[in-house]
Amino acid sequence: MVRLPLTPAEVERGQRLGALLRRARGERSMLETALDARVSPETLRKIESGRVATPAFPTIAAIADVLGLSLDAVWAEINQPQCGVAPADSGRAAHEQLTS
Repeated sequence: MVRLPLTPAEVERGQRLGALLRRARGERSMLETALDARVSPETLRKIESGRVATPAFPTIAAIADVLGLSLDAVWAEINQPQCGVAPADSGRAAHEQLTS
């Protein structure tokens, strides 16, 4: 199967997803988060760094569940048009913003 190159919009959306997950994870270790979500730490690292711009839905659902994020909030956040990706900040602030 030939995989088509990602569009710039898909790449940017993947970067926003990675930034969102990093913020939501906060001080929690990547290893702990990955193991609780039953994904490999390498997979989580690649998603957070934006190297995997289109991760599988079950993977994102599992990570979001562990971080206490609703999928609706994740979808809304990553689909907002932005100029670039905001730097990672407090995971608690991101969680409060997404769940309020």
